Amino acid sequence: MRSEHYRHQGVYCSTVITMAESGGCEDISSSIKAQLEDDVIREALTSGTDLRQYSQSVEKELRQLENLSIQDYISKAQNIATLHHQITECDSILENMQEMLEGFLTHLSTISQEIQSLQEQSASINVQLTNRKVVHAEMSQFIDQLMVPEVMIHHILNTPVTDDLFMQQLKALNQKIKFVKEQNFRDAHSCQDVQDIVDKLTVKAVSKIREYLLQKIYQFRKPLSNYQIPQNAMIKHKFFFEFLLLHARTIAAEIHDEYVETMSKVYTSYFQSYTKQLWKLQYEEGVTRDDLMGVEDSRSNSFFIKSLKSRGTVFTLGTRDSVLSQAGITQDIIVPHTAGKGEAKYPFEVLFRSQQYALMDNGCREYIFLTEFFMVRDNDAQKLFMTVMGKVLQHVQKEVCGVVMGCYDSIALYLCVHLIHQYRLLCHKRAVPSLDNHWEQLLHMIWPRFDYVVKLNIQSIQECDPSKMPSLDMRPHYITRRYAEFSGAVMVLHEKFPLEGVDSLMLQLQDEVEKVILKMAAVFPNRKDQLIFLINNYDMMHSVLSEKTHEDSRECERLKELLGQRTAEYIEEVLAPHFGGMLTFVRETDHLIANNNTEALKDYEKKVVLLVKSFSSTWRKSVERLNNEVMQCFSNFRTGTVVLQRALETLITAHHTFNRILGHQAFQHLNIKGDIVNSHHLIVEAKKYKPTF
Repeated sequence: MRSEHYRHQGVYCSTVITMAESGGCEDISSSIKAQLEDDVIREALTSGTDLRQYSQSVEKELRQLENLSIQDYISKAQNIATLHHQITECDSILENMQEMLEGFLTHLSTISQEIQSLQEQSASINVQLTNRKVVHAEMSQFIDQLMVPEVMIHHILNTPVTDDLFMQQLKALNQKIKFVKEQNFRDAHSCQDVQDIVDKLTVKAVSKIREYLLQKIYQFRKPLSNYQIPQNAMIKHKFFFEFLLLHARTIAAEIHDEYVETMSKVYTSYFQSYTKQLWKLQYEEGVTRDDLMGVEDSRSNSFFIKSLKSRGTVFTLGTRDSVLSQAGITQDIIVPHTAGKGEAKYPFEVLFRSQQYALMDNGCREYIFLTEFFMVRDNDAQKLFMTVMGKVLQHVQKEVCGVVMGCYDSIALYLCVHLIHQYRLLCHKRAVPSLDNHWEQLLHMIWPRFDYVVKLNIQSIQECDPSKMPSLDMRPHYITRRYAEFSGAVMVLHEKFPLEGVDSLMLQLQDEVEKVILKMAAVFPNRKDQLIFLINNYDMMHSVLSEKTHEDSRECERLKELLGQRTAEYIEEVLAPHFGGMLTFVRETDHLIANNNTEALKDYEKKVVLLVKSFSSTWRKSVERLNNEVMQCFSNFRTGTVVLQRALETLITAHHTFNRILGHQAFQHLNIKGDIVNSHHLIVEAKKYKPTF
């Protein structure tokens, strides 16, 4: 530290002296400023020491220190030499290490090149291995597909065709045949080694399949056989026909033709026999041309409700629409020999349903079988179906046409039309469109016949001559009874499934019935009897139709309107003999009071006195006679009570008005107050005849 101090001082002094000698005042000034900041200089200056002396003393001390350092170095020379030797050895060692590291670096560069070379060789070997595997796999697959295993030969030759193992090997053989054909097309010579074996196996398989399928087809020909069993067996093995179609078209055509010919004959024979036996179960006494709505029935007075063992209903529906229920449509078909033992008889629509359901069920099953087994679609499927079922459909249509052309049972015909639409929908649900033309043909037969029969009934009504009817009373006529039942039946069916053209027919029928009712009413000599006859008939028709259909239907609304008009007119007629004077007086004077014509009211003073006295003395007996008369005129007790109540309501209203008129100032001076009957007494009396139902 001391030597450092002296060094600073000496340097400073020397610097100052030198700069002073050189005359660089500016440099001296800046250097002095910098040096003055040193603590040692600052101490020397503050102490007032001479700088030259101080510089000499410092140099002296420096020489002393230098000599001491030299002596110190000399005393340590051995150590320094040893240190120099060690440093030299370290340099040699480091140089050797540097050479070694440079050698390592060169060697590592060589290793990197070798590793890169190995990577390239590995990638090349990997590609070669992949290619070899691909080639090996393709070759193995080629050999496997080309090779015919012993198990295939064994099962094709010895295993029954119904065994699953035969089916498995047959499919494998099918693939092998396709593969061999492809390779032959590519000129693969190796295929020649197995071609002969494959051909022989194909011939053997075709032979066994042909024998099996022909055997199943021949089972259809056995009497009373259930052909669904062999059909199900053929569907289970439908690959057999596909195999024949691919590798033995001649045999496939033979199977196809044999099946079509066999099933066509089977279906034709079955439905010919079934239809013939089925028609024998129809009612012995059928509906004839004489059984029309306007024709008097000489066989029975209750023609419209006949349900004898040998005869069905003609105009009533009853339970006949059960054939259209969900259960009725798909109900089991009628077995003729079983039904014949019980001597059961059926209407036409029941037999028609059984026949058409059998045809529809068999047709749908046959269409599905043909499309699956023979692998046909759309137009081809339709053509094949018609080849099998065409004769059957023609026969059924001919038989139905023969029965329909002689049928006068309009309800049966209408039910058959609905059955046709239901079965068409059922076919569409089963995705079988092949019977659409059949349903159209049946509709073209049955609907015109239904239209014709209904128009015959309309014509029979038009031709009615009420004056020639032997028995015509005020009760509902058999024509209106028949119309009500028939119209209700048609409306019930029409609501379930509306058909075009029905509304216009029923409107024509309704118009003719209304006309003939008016003609028959005109036969009665007095208006009251005419009104009773009209009310009885309108009421009966309205009651029947409202029970079977909606109250707001067009027919019901029309009948309700007519019934209301005739009832109002009848009430006036029936009240006139008992209370006609009072009713006439009320109508005439009420108008005058409304116009405030007091002078004209004075002309009725004498008449008022007579009316009041007459009413007060006879009103109770008149109400009783009114009740007896009304209740005896109507065949329907409910109708009679309704008419009576409306008549009493009219009477009470008129009497209340009568009492109000009597209170007018024009009649207040008359001495009749003691004879006026209170309306309350009339109301109490009317309550005695109030219905209890």
